[in-house]
Amino acid sequence: MARSKVENVGILAMEVYFPSQYVDQSELEKFDGASAGKYTIGFGQTKMAFCTDREDINSICLTVLHRFIEKNNINLHDIGRLEVGTETIIDKSKSVKTFLMTLFAKVGATDIEGIDTTNACYGGTAALFNAINWVESSSWDGRKAIVIAGDIAVYGKGPARPTGGAGAVAMLIGPDAPLVFDCGVRASYMCHAYDFYKPDLASEFPYVDGKLSIQCYLSALDNCYNLFCKKMRTIDPDFKGLLSMDGLLFHTPYCKLVQKSLARVSFNDFLNTPVNEREKQFPGLSQFNKCVREDTYFDRDVEKAFMTYSKDLFEEKTKPSLYLATNIGNMYTPSLYGGLVSYLVSKSPDQLIGKKFGLFSYGSGLASTMYSINICKDMTVGSKLEKLINSLHENMSWLDKRTCIKPQQFSDLMQVRTENYHTAPYVPSSPIEPLFDGTYYLVNIDDQRRRFYDRKV
Repeated sequence: MARSKVENVGILAMEVYFPSQYVDQSELEKFDGASAGKYTIGFGQTKMAFCTDREDINSICLTVLHRFIEKNNINLHDIGRLEVGTETIIDKSKSVKTFLMTLFAKVGATDIEGIDTTNACYGGTAALFNAINWVESSSWDGRKAIVIAGDIAVYGKGPARPTGGAGAVAMLIGPDAPLVFDCGVRASYMCHAYDFYKPDLASEFPYVDGKLSIQCYLSALDNCYNLFCKKMRTIDPDFKGLLSMDGLLFHTPYCKLVQKSLARVSFNDFLNTPVNEREKQFPGLSQFNKCVREDTYFDRDVEKAFMTYSKDLFEEKTKPSLYLATNIGNMYTPSLYGGLVSYLVSKSPDQLIGKKFGLFSYGSGLASTMYSINICKDMTVGSKLEKLINSLHENMSWLDKRTCIKPQQFSDLMQVRTENYHTAPYVPSSPIEPLFDGTYYLVNIDDQRRRFYDRKV
């Protein structure tokens, strides 16, 4: 018998993991000899999480998954798909997902589809779409899916280092969810660019063209946003873009770029408004009437004017999503979903009921999509939405339990990672004690480059 079409497919539960140590960005400014405020104001960053040589991509994904399973009492036989999005590649063949299967194999749950998905910071979104599509497809067998997005973002000494970070997010996907994905209105923009890439497999560090990277990000945003609005208007002719959404969340390389991106969305709304109606909606901005979208990526006058115009919109619709990014840094694939977590915990469940928000996902190279999520209207005590938000508040409490590491020690630890990135056999030198309880850590790498892990209890 054919299954009836499932409804309200989306995110049922979430879990966040970030390392137990961070470096203060204002202290890092002084250590690096940067001008005061360059990292804290120029980038909009306060703290940056990082991993010692005790943690790698396998361990942080194991940590977030094990916590997620325990906290939500998940029966592993009820999971039919497990998908990982990451750009932190430590093996050119063996996937992170295969390491995660050690948790499932213990109970004989091995009939699980899905694998790793990679394209810079976009892999988590691709993995999420794969899971959503599976639940909505004829291949679905009634079980739920789990999506893991995780990365360790590190840069060599220099101007990009303070834009690093690390973390992982787990999401449970299924029908009758409190966070429901809009159907048929994903807007994607994909093309070839060398804005950020990692061709040196002997190094963790990327090659970055900073100026091109910003241009690619904003160009992708322009294309995705305008196509998204066009698709939304086929469903709702009264859709007014940003003004019709209660929140707009962005992939966050650093927080200042997100503020500029919200201003960019307002600039697109300005260009899409008939000239004779612009002064009413955008007072005092008529000097930009003749601007050509593609010529304005580095136009400081446009940027400044629309950042001023959109200041209140940013405070209302976007800034609440930046709490984790401000305190952790760029998590790469989990970045957007850390924004989703931050947005959700910034409000009470009754403030979220029935709201719609847009999400912009971007991965260099490049791949990007804008899509939207609707929050369910279930206001009952103990609802799925209330449980989800309460669980996320528990996650956020770990931020205050972290240890602040001085910049010199941070620099030394990064040097240890760099020098031993391809060393085998290898036993990590960093202590286990500072790790949060429940954290998986690397025990050793043997002479066959096989990695072995244990869990701190």
